[in-house]
This record gives sequence, structure tokens and C-alpha cells, in this order.
Amino acid sequence: MYKKLYRSRKNYVIAGVCGGLAEYFNIDPIIMRLFTGLTILLGGGIIIYIIAWILIPENSEFN
Repeated sequence: MYKKLYRSRKNYVIAGVCGGLAEYFNIDPIIMRLFTGLTILLGGGIIIYIIAWILIPENSEFN
């Protein structure tokens, strides 16, 4: 069975994008948030985050 990428409803700070990516790649959400924050600080990451927020559906069930 394959995994689907969803925005997390249990592991979120702003929109659940980092939490959903962390669940998908099976890593700690803090690591994903640090990576995202670093990407935003270095430029261009905020646009990618907003696009991911729009394109990745929210998880309809709590895991």
C-alpha cells in the first residue's frame, strides 16, 4: 500500500504542511520545520510553502 501526502491536523503550527511532510517522510516535524525556516530565510521558501498549502489537501481523519 502506498502513502498519501496530506497536511497534518494533529501536527501543525500554521497550516500543517511541515507536519504532513514529516509524517510522509517519517521524520520528526521539528526537523522539517527547521529545514523550512532555513529555506524561507535563504529566500524563495515562502512561495513554495504557500503553494504547498494550497495544493496539499488536509487530512480528513486524525491518525
